[in-house]
Amino acid sequence: MTTRTFSIDRIPVVRMLRTYERSFFRYDLVAGLVLATMLIPQGMAYAELTGLPAITGIYTTIAALLAYSVLGPNRQLILGPDSSLAPIIAAVILPLAAGDAATAVVLASALSVITGVVCILAGYLRAGIITELLSKPIRIGYLNGIAVVVLISQLPKALGFSVDEERTIDVLIATIGEVLDGETVLAALALSASTVLIIVGLRRVSATFPGIVVAALMSIAAVALFDLVDRGVRIVGDIPAGLPPFTIPEFSFGDFPTLLGGAVAVALVSFADTGALSTATALKSGVRVDPNSEIKALGAANILSGVFQGFPTSASSSRTAVAMSVGSKTQLTGLIAAAGVIAVMLAVPGLVAEMPSPTLAAIVITASFSLFDWPATKWLFKARRSEFVMLLGSFLGVVVVGILEGIAIAVVLSLANFIRKALRPHSTELGKIQGVPGYHDRDRHPEAAVVPGLLIIRFDAPLFFANSPRFGRRLQEMMHTADRPIDTVLVVGNAITDIDTTGAEILSDILDNLDAKGVAFAFAGVKGHVKDHLRSYGIYDRIGDEHFHPNTISAVKKYVKDHPTGTGD
Repeated sequence: MTTRTFSIDRIPVVRMLRTYERSFFRYDLVAGLVLATMLIPQGMAYAELTGLPAITGIYTTIAALLAYSVLGPNRQLILGPDSSLAPIIAAVILPLAAGDAATAVVLASALSVITGVVCILAGYLRAGIITELLSKPIRIGYLNGIAVVVLISQLPKALGFSVDEERTIDVLIATIGEVLDGETVLAALALSASTVLIIVGLRRVSATFPGIVVAALMSIAAVALFDLVDRGVRIVGDIPAGLPPFTIPEFSFGDFPTLLGGAVAVALVSFADTGALSTATALKSGVRVDPNSEIKALGAANILSGVFQGFPTSASSSRTAVAMSVGSKTQLTGLIAAAGVIAVMLAVPGLVAEMPSPTLAAIVITASFSLFDWPATKWLFKARRSEFVMLLGSFLGVVVVGILEGIAIAVVLSLANFIRKALRPHSTELGKIQGVPGYHDRDRHPEAAVVPGLLIIRFDAPLFFANSPRFGRRLQEMMHTADRPIDTVLVVGNAITDIDTTGAEILSDILDNLDAKGVAFAFAGVKGHVKDHLRSYGIYDRIGDEHFHPNTISAVKKYVKDHPTGTGD
């Protein structure tokens, strides 16, 4: 029996520091300082998107940076408040808070802690695979839906008024009504529109240029120079000085089921976002990252955020891209960025308090532009309509039904698509193309020649309870439509990775039917473990060892040798 001992070298930041190269520092320093400037307005904007005080976004930013920099296995990943999570958080906590801002902060912190626990448990259970419940078309549709929800939710604030509706469609209708009634605050519209133009315009000039910072500083200056508060523009206002104290969020036990359900939803989306982004950055750097270690680090970041009055966090593609583009080498970038944010909060908190709300709304609106993946949407429409339908269903679920319901719809659609494919796997007859090695799909190559008397069938899936009846029907159908007498059926089983008991029952019925017709049965390319299953079912001996061939070519050669009229070459 061996005893596992803890080594400090297992902590990612320790491993990083022990192998740190002096030449890395200037790159990490620049990347950290660039991030620090853009993270403050971004964090505030995403906090308001969740319905929380803007300051909580800064608390979340600091906690996420610190936790992941110490415990995160990926040297270049940046965590923080995320636009894709904010609507989920709002959907969970705002109904429970019933309009009380202080209660909303406590509930958001509790949600973050519970999310962190869920993530850590998932990491230890090696449950990173559950992110695959959301296929690419479903993820694109879901994020496209989130982008539309985010955009519409911020329109009233960008135009200088508020609406009381909650559902996205109702918010849009109410916003249009307010605009038609002349409720738009022109100064707010000017600020938000100019912010969007500055961020988008500077992003086109250079992806690394801190357009958010420029827009935020210009907005603060405009508020002071033109007395925009007197013209109806709202600002963040007074914020608590310094940093938040360590606090264990307390909540009613009756709220726990809702918070737990929300935590699972947040964790699922965070897993998918963080896992995909971590894999992409790891591939670029050539460093392997364990997805379960990634999930644990994500959990730690959420717990730290929760005990310092923050809300759930995730990986940020935009911030990670900025850090990488300005040369970030290691997790030290995140530590420097956190130190920069803390320095601003301690030195000039009044600057943050003057941030106009329309500017924060505009920052979120520009983030929604990057969330909506138009190129991938167009590509799916052209490349595979069935998967585009899945995308559309996920999109409409989020926009029309709701955020949390949209996640459930997305998962159900993914599972339904999997079941649909499992129920109707591809199967085809194979034939020989002159001059081309092997045997090929006759549906795609009608010119492929057949071997007289031999029907070669390829079934491209495991044979299990859901699709085995279809396998039996397809075999009967191919025999019926064959344009020649058949005395042997050869099933190419390279893709048959398993045969369950229902599949074995159907296979036994097929053998009974073929025996009654005097037709032989053989397998080619069946894997060893599948043969073992067939032995345990008693079917292997019934078929006969001589009717199991290593591949299609050897099977056809054996058939031609035993039936000289065949032409398998």
